[in-house]
This record gives sequence, C-alpha cells and structure tokens, in this order.
Amino acid sequence: MAKILAFIESRDNKLKNSGYETASTAVRLGNELGAEVEALMIGSSVSGIASELGSYGIKKVLLAEEPKFEKYSTTAYSKIVADVCRMQAADVLIISATAMGKDMAPPLSAKLEAGLVSDCTEIRTVGGNIIATRPVYAGKALIDVKVSSAIKIFALRPNVFKPVKVDGITSAIEKVNTGISDEDFIVQVKEVVVSDEKQDVTEANIVVSGGRGLKGPENFHLVEDLAKVLGGAAGASRAIVDAGWRPHSEQVGQTGKTVSPSLYIAIGISGAIQHLAGMSSSKCIVAINKDKDAPIFQIADYGIVGDALEIVPALTEEFKKVLSN
Repeated sequence: MAKILAFIESRDNKLKNSGYETASTAVRLGNELGAEVEALMIGSSVSGIASELGSYGIKKVLLAEEPKFEKYSTTAYSKIVADVCRMQAADVLIISATAMGKDMAPPLSAKLEAGLVSDCTEIRTVGGNIIATRPVYAGKALIDVKVSSAIKIFALRPNVFKPVKVDGITSAIEKVNTGISDEDFIVQVKEVVVSDEKQDVTEANIVVSGGRGLKGPENFHLVEDLAKVLGGAAGASRAIVDAGWRPHSEQVGQTGKTVSPSLYIAIGISGAIQHLAGMSSSKCIVAINKDKDAPIFQIADYGIVGDALEIVPALTEEFKKVLSN
C-alpha cells in the first residue's frame, strides 16, 4: 500500500474536531501499514490552520485554497478530492462521516470507482489489509468490511475515534492547482445558519435527549436545563419532532443525526430501534423512563425507572451542587 490521503474538514476556516480524528486515524493506519500519509484541506483561508495537523502526525498538507471555496459545494469539493487522490496516487481515502462527508462520499466513490465503507465505528489492519466495522440493520448488529477495489474510501463516524497528539512533527504545506471553474459549482451551499447559543448534537461531548415521556412541549425545558448545566447539547426523539415539539435539527436517530458523545442521557425515550441507531455508540448511556421494560434499558449503562418530570429536576439540582464545588 503506497499512500493514504485524509480529507480534513474545516468550518469558518477553523479545524473541526472530526478533522483531528481523521488525521490521527490516517496516521495510525499509515504507521501500521508502512504507508505514506498526506492530508488535504479545502477552503478560502485555511493555510493558517493547516500547520495544526503536524501535532497529530501529519507531515504534509495539501491545500486547495481560493476565495470561491469559502462555501461548500458538493460538485466542486468532490471533484477536487477525487483529482488530488488520483494525482497523489492514493490507495486509501479517509474522510469523516459528517454531513459534508456523507454528502461527498457517494460521488467520490463513483468518480474514483472506489469501494466505500460509511459510518465506520472501528478501523484496524489485519495482515496488511484494512478492516472496518460499521453498524447494520439500524444498529442492531455490527459488520466487519474489507474493501477489494483499487482505491478504498472509509468514512469515520464522528466522536468515535480519539485524536492522538504527537510531538516533533511540523507539517509541510503545499498548494495544489485545482483547475476548478464556475461550471463545477453546480451544487453549492448558499447559507449556513448556526445558533450561537446551542451546540450541535453531532459535535457535543454530552447530549441530553427528550422523548414523549416529557408529556408535552412545555416540559422540554427540563432537557435544555440539564444539558445547560452539563455543558452539553439538547436532542430529541423522532416522535416529538414529528409531533412538532422540536425542530428536525435536534433529532437523534436513523432519520435524524448520529451522535457518539461521551455521555448520552435519554429522558422519556422508549428506545425504538430507529433511535438506537443514532446513539448506540455513545460511550456512556443513561436512561430515564417510567417503563421498566423499555428497550432503552437494554443498552443503557445506567437506568432510572420513574417519572421524568420528577426525576430530571432533582437530577439537575444535584448536578448543579456537584459541579459548583
């Protein structure tokens, strides 16, 4: 295996945590396989942050940097990544399974005629081959996948792979000529609206989600209050999103967002398989539900059986006391 290329995602010319995860994973695989590792960044002004990747073991960063790359374009970005992958003769492409990564992965697979393993929760080497693990059947099972195509693409589930810092490496920066024209921007993001007050559930280290057990939208503040005390993000089940209690941007599950925080607290959520598919890889799961037979308890590390309207306010107050000391 000759070369691994890691696509490093940024937002507003700042590296995302998923970018560090991608870099560290690519470096680890490169060390295990004896392969050269390079990183690719695309943006309007990313040269100032590219050097940060040296702290995660990346020795060379390729930059596609032009003002017109300020906003993400499926067609332009996927063309650049595919062209650089060919130009650098990369055998393996590592990306993050963020919203951007999931959007780019299918066209990249088609352009490169590459096998794609999406939403990887584990990736390792066995006998010189890369073996990826990903959930199937809405998260009810895990499958190990080996890709046989000449070029292989692996999309890593965010917040699952731990970034590892290394010392003594300075990234060499090299700009690439993309040859991108206006015709390549067939599809382009025009505006991204991000709340200044609320964290995105996909990037939060702690997520507190609420479901129908809250009994009404007027009680969702209990979820938000606990999330605020813990410094986390508030999420929601599909049931209450469909009922109009919460926006779709907060939905966790198979048809919503996939999260892998260090702590996931499910309040009044029964644990339908569609919801479990979006949060089962969380490192620690706490469930609060009045139904002792709720499926959520089967995967929970800790469970509290009782009325969420009574338990959550008391839990929030206890966390306030503990965290204030």
